[in-house]
Amino acid sequence: MATQKLYAGAKLRELRLRVSLTQRVFADRLKVSLPYLNQMENNHRPVSASVVLALAQEFGLDVTELTAGEGERLVSDMREALADPVFGPQTPPLADVRLAASNAPALVRAFLDLHRAYRQSHERLASLDEALGREDAGLRTSPWEEVRDFFHYCDNYVDAVDRAAEHFTSGAKDGQDVLVYAVEALKKRGIEVQFAAQSALRSFDPKARRLDLSARAAAPTQRFQLLYQLALQTQNELLEATLDLARFHTPEARDIAKIGLANYFAGAALMPYRAFLAAAQETRHDLERLADLFGASIEQVAHRLSTLQRPGAKGIPFFFVRVDQAGTITKRHSATRLQFARFGGACPLWNVHRAFETPGHFLRQLAETPDGVRYLCLARDVSKPGGAYLAPVRRYAIGLGCEITHAGSLVYSDGLDLKGRFEPIGISCRICERADCHQRSVPPLERRLRVDPDKRDVLPYDIAH
Repeated sequence: MATQKLYAGAKLRELRLRVSLTQRVFADRLKVSLPYLNQMENNHRPVSASVVLALAQEFGLDVTELTAGEGERLVSDMREALADPVFGPQTPPLADVRLAASNAPALVRAFLDLHRAYRQSHERLASLDEALGREDAGLRTSPWEEVRDFFHYCDNYVDAVDRAAEHFTSGAKDGQDVLVYAVEALKKRGIEVQFAAQSALRSFDPKARRLDLSARAAAPTQRFQLLYQLALQTQNELLEATLDLARFHTPEARDIAKIGLANYFAGAALMPYRAFLAAAQETRHDLERLADLFGASIEQVAHRLSTLQRPGAKGIPFFFVRVDQAGTITKRHSATRLQFARFGGACPLWNVHRAFETPGHFLRQLAETPDGVRYLCLARDVSKPGGAYLAPVRRYAIGLGCEITHAGSLVYSDGLDLKGRFEPIGISCRICERADCHQRSVPPLERRLRVDPDKRDVLPYDIAH
C-alpha cells in the first residue's frame, strides 16, 4: 500500500527562520542541495524520510509537528469563510484552498482573522441599526427581510386584499363550509380538486388543471391551502397590482411577497374581517372558540387577530410571534409598541419559550418591557404532524399579546391581578438596557462594562449606568 507523501514546506520555512539560518546553510545541515530545499519549502517536492531524520537529529524537531492537523483545519475554516455570500457565487476550487493553506498559512490565518472581524462588525452594525431604528442604514436587506418589512409597515393589514377576500366569502350560502364553496369556485374555472394521500400539502398541475390536497392534513390546513390556490387563480390581477405599488427591489422579493399576499387572502377568506371581528369581541378573543367557529387552527386565529387594523373598524392591537424549539423567530408582527429585534431570538424570560413544557395549555404572563409598557402575554405550543408514523412533526410555540389597557377585553385576563407584579422582559440582549437580568447572554451595545476579578455575581461583569 502506497504511503502518503508529506508536504510540509511551511513548517520547514518556519523552522529555518526560527533558527536564523540561510537556505544554503540549512540545506548543508540537512545534507540536501539548495534547489532541493527550495522545492521542499515551496511544496514542489515532498519531504523525504532522510530529511525528516536529519530534522530530528540536527534540530531536535518533533516529527509529529510536520503532520499536525493545522493545514486541514485551515482548509476547513477557509471553505466555511468562502461560503459567505459576500464572496459571490464562484468559490475557489478545493485544490487552490489546500495550496494556500500549505504554502501560505500565515496569509490564510490573516484572511480568516479579517473575515471574522468583518462578520463581527456586520453583526454589530446590524444590531446598532436595530437599536437606532435606522432601517436604511444597514447593508442591503435580503428579499425575505424586504417582504417582512413590507407587511410590517402595512401594519400587517392589506386593505384591498382583505376586502376582496371578504367579498368572495359573502357569496357563500348560509352555513356553507368555505371548503365546499371554494371547491365550487375552482370547478367553475375548470379546476378539479382532489384529496390524495401525498406528503405535499398542496400541488397544482396547471396543464391538467388539477389541484391535489393532502388528505392527511388537518381540515384547517386543507381549507387554507385551497384558499391560497384560489387566490392565485381568481385574484392574480389584484395581487400583481399590489406588488407593483410595493416596488420591491428584486424579483425574488416580489415572488416571496406574492406568496405572502396569497396567504393573506386565504386567512382573510377563512376568517372574513367583519364577521371575525364581531366574533372576537363577543367571545372576548377566546382563541379556541374562534377556531371552532371558523374552522381554523389556533395559530391561524392568533395570526388573524394581529391583522385587524382596518381603518374605522380596528380591533385590539396585538403582537404575534412564532418561535421554534431553538428560540428562532419564524413569524413576527406587532401592532403594539413592542417590536421584535431584527436579529437574534426573543427574550428568554418571555413565556413563549416555556410553552413547549406544557403542551396543549395556554400560558399567561403579565410582563413589562424596559420602556415601562406593560402587556398581557399568551403562549401556547402548536404541533404540525406529518400525517404518518415516520413523518416528522414540526413543533412551534406561538405568542400573542396586547398592552394591559386592553386586557379586560380578553377572557385570558380573568382571575389575574392586573395591578400586581409584572415580570421584566426585554427585546434582545444586545439592545436591552436591563443591568440586573439573570438570563442575559451578551452585554448590551454601547454600555461600558466593569469587570472585577475578585467578585462574581450572577453575571461575570457589571453594566455601568
